[in-house]
Amino acid sequence: MTKETIHAADYRSVRPSFRAGVVNAWNAHNIDRVLAHYADDCEFRSPLIINIANEPSGRLTGKPAIRAYWAAALQKLPDLRFELLDVLTGADCLTLHYRGHRGPVAETFFFNGSGKVIRAAACYSVGL
Repeated sequence: MTKETIHAADYRSVRPSFRAGVVNAWNAHNIDRVLAHYADDCEFRSPLIINIANEPSGRLTGKPAIRAYWAAALQKLPDLRFELLDVLTGADCLTLHYRGHRGPVAETFFFNGSGKVIRAAACYSVGL
């Protein structure tokens, strides 16, 4: 772990403000408030990026690309809402488990030393 990441013990201070801020901003469809939690050069991964952003890697880098993707997603899903179910803490990451429009979602976030997201990955249920 480097100085540029938040130590595991520091997640207790990040967790409450981050989870409430992100979920509330998403439910308000306020992309700028969501992105306020992200570093300028952050990376976001999601299988939905493949179709919505037409990016076969499922990865986007930088706030402008992520903003455009989320704006397109909100146009397709104007009633999008998330219900936070749980928060899981790892050694250098935090995962929000919530219910979205398609069912269960888990999104894992990695932070820099300033508490900004540098990498995030969204995972969706495929059913059993």
